[in-house]
This record gives sequence, structure tokens and C-alpha cells, in this order.
Amino acid sequence: MTDIIITEFMDEAAVDMLRAEFDTHYDPALVDDPETLRGMAASALALVVRNRTQVRGALLETAGRLECVGRLGVGLDNIDTDACGARGVAVYPATGANDLAVAEYVISNAFSLLRDAYLYSHQVIAGEWPRAALIGRELSGKVMGLVGFGAIAREVSARAQALGMSVIAYDPFLPADHPAWQTVGRRSLETLVGEADVVSLHTPLTAETRHMIDATLLATMKPGGILINAARGGVVNEHALCDALRAGRLAGAALDVFEEEPLSATAGRKYEGIRNLVLTPHIAGVTAESNVRVSRVTAETVLKHLRGTR
Repeated sequence: MTDIIITEFMDEAAVDMLRAEFDTHYDPALVDDPETLRGMAASALALVVRNRTQVRGALLETAGRLECVGRLGVGLDNIDTDACGARGVAVYPATGANDLAVAEYVISNAFSLLRDAYLYSHQVIAGEWPRAALIGRELSGKVMGLVGFGAIAREVSARAQALGMSVIAYDPFLPADHPAWQTVGRRSLETLVGEADVVSLHTPLTAETRHMIDATLLATMKPGGILINAARGGVVNEHALCDALRAGRLAGAALDVFEEEPLSATAGRKYEGIRNLVLTPHIAGVTAESNVRVSRVTAETVLKHLRGTR
């Protein structure tokens, strides 16, 4: 009888916290073996997952003893929260534990894409000296536009302002009198993308936000603008973004999330040959430090639930 099943990577110290009180099975490869996972889930009181394990359908039906799901991160796209609620299964994201990691990812890519000089080591080694071609731009004095102004976006805002940027944001769910707006300009989405030098996305994926960033909106972005998406892949129409980059409408983009993860060869083909593009495998919120924080918070939350103290 396994009480807790961990299907993706987790900090070992946090795994030991769980093992100290409950029979715990830790196998990061389980995410790629759904049949074995379903077979084990019948006895599980808790599942601990990241973003790839699909907690829905047959898995939930098999897990008849399941009490809670600990999410090593904050996005819940891979968890059928309605089905969990109907079964009395609590879902616990590690809210706040990876905010700093994502904020630093956004700022580092803004630096890299504006400067546009960090992918040319091979030319320098070869004796080329393309100084004139690699004169980039400074972050200071530019406008950071945040689509969504929750906790992570506010961390980005603080760092952007410290670097001399002005910050504007769009968030229809944040009241106009909220204190967070005191140092940030409030804009409509259309106005924001026209004013910002760097547009960073911080919105969940919903029916309303799916393909929010489409060809029409991309066409209104400031010439030379940069788009960074470390939120959810479906928020951006990826084909439209590739077209905008190839056409030179945008100076660059960084994508950490995709509609299909991992990318298949077919899905990845549309990105081939685009120079001013950074692609990373959904790691914006994962650093050595944030992994420790996220893992600890998740372990503590699951333990509190199973002890009946939450």
C-alpha cells in the first residue's frame, strides 16, 4: 500500500519529509508511464506532480482513496480541478515558491534579446569581429508591459523598475484602487502592446486567454518589441508569433511554454531558422533554489492535509 506517489522530480530532502511519516513512492519516470501510475494509484492518499502528469480521467477514477494532489508549481492546467472537487480531492499549488525564479527568467531574457549579442561566440572564435552588427539596446529607459499583474508579475515589476524601466500592466481582475497600481501604469491590452518595448505574459490559460496574443495583436506591438512567455503556451498563437518574427515585426521572443509539451518534431519545425528566438523547456520557475522551496512547501502542505491539521 503506497500512501504518497511522486511522479516527477522533487528535492530529496522534501521526499524524505514525506517518507518519514507515510509510505512514499518516488519515481520521476512515472510521468512517462501512465499505465503503471494508474495501477499504483489505487492505494494512494496523495499524488505529488509537476506540470506533465495528467491528473484527470482514468487516473482519478482509479485513485479511489485519493485525498489530495500536491502541485510542484502553480499552474493547474494538467489537473482536472472540477473532477477533483467533485471527488473531494484537495489540490494544493505551491503558490509563491517560484515567483523569484520566473521573474529572473523574464529579466534575463529581456537583457539578452535587447542586447542581441550573446549567441555569437562561434564568430568571435573564428576571427570575425561583428561589432557594428551587434550594437544592441539597453534595458534602462525602456517600457516593460505586463499582461496580468499577479504576484510573479509584481516581482518582475520591482526588478524592472530597479533597472530603470518604466512599467505598465493590464489586469482586468485587479481593482483600479488596488495598491499595486500605485507605481505602475494601468493600461488596456491593446494600449499596452503598443507602448511596451518588452511584453511579458503572466496570465493563466482559460477559454478567454487562449490565443490572446494573436496575429492582430502582434501586428500592433511596438516595432522592435520583444515578447516573453513564461506563463502558459496556449496564450500565444505560436504560428502567428513565428510569422511576426520572420517578418521582422518583432525584435525577438522568448518562450518557456508551448501548446504541446514536449515539442514534437512536427510542432518544433515552425521555429526552425528563426534567429531572434529563445526556446526553453518549461524551466522558468525551476532553479536549484526554487526547487528546494517548491518541494518543501508542497511536502509541508501534503503532510498537513494527511495529518488532518490543515
